[in-house]
Amino acid sequence: MNPIGRRGWPVLLICMAGLLAAWVIRDLSTPVRSSLRKFDAHAVARMETEMWRSYYDHRRMRLFGELAQLLRTQYHQPFWRSNLGAYHAARAAVVFQRGHNRGEYQLALPDLRAFYRIIRESSDTAFDVERAARLELEWWIVHRERGLEHPEELEKALADLQAEIFAEPAVKFAEHARTRSAAMLLRDARKEAGGVSEGDWARIGELLDRSWGSLWSAVN
Repeated sequence: MNPIGRRGWPVLLICMAGLLAAWVIRDLSTPVRSSLRKFDAHAVARMETEMWRSYYDHRRMRLFGELAQLLRTQYHQPFWRSNLGAYHAARAAVVFQRGHNRGEYQLALPDLRAFYRIIRESSDTAFDVERAARLELEWWIVHRERGLEHPEELEKALADLQAEIFAEPAVKFAEHARTRSAAMLLRDARKEAGGVSEGDWARIGELLDRSWGSLWSAVN
């Protein structure tokens, strides 16, 4: 015998929907203040390596899940807020990936702006959301259009982003930018040469580990 009864199921479903809605609203509206300086550099490097693989393999749902996990575990975002941030970041990446010129790349900016607004509102670190979003997009563009030919421009763009976020001189992030740029350009070069092997990805992961370790040291 069904203890709820046919008439009771709609009521139960409405109650469950109400509880879910209340959880989402509370999650998104409750003030959260955490430090962007407190993260596990090794974990971030591993996650970024996996996110790069998902991005270049066009595995969008996997990329979304990895971004949400990064925001929860390393940047201390609540569950629904981490998913909302991951949605904006992943959509920005997809929009950018489809672009062919600077005008089309700019279509990713609204989602990058929304992503950085979520980060800013949950952080004790003050930074300019608009400028951070534009600097993020700028290094994407530099990487795609001029990376292999002008690695120094990519390094500068990467350092400028961290300088904005942490309100520190860009020179403090030179090593972070250099090794992160080297990881990107290694992937690009191996792709052009015929494909990125597992050994290449291991080397990319090592460079990213050095990069995020350097950033952690610079801000702590």
